[in-house]
Amino acid sequence: MKTKTFDCVEMKRRGAARVQQAIAGITPQQELEYWRNQTEQLRRRQREIQSAKRPARPEGTP
Repeated sequence: MKTKTFDCVEMKRRGAARVQQAIAGITPQQELEYWRNQTEQLRRRQREIQSAKRPARPEGTP
């Protein structure tokens, strides 16, 4: 029998609990700002990862 080293359901639940804690007691406008900030952070991380994957181009190459 395999030993489970990663539980995606548990990870989802921890993430949901973290979000719930972060937005508990804030106004709808504050929650909207929270989601905008989180989305921008995610997009930044994605751009960083994509740029790290690109191979360096030789000089003079567009």
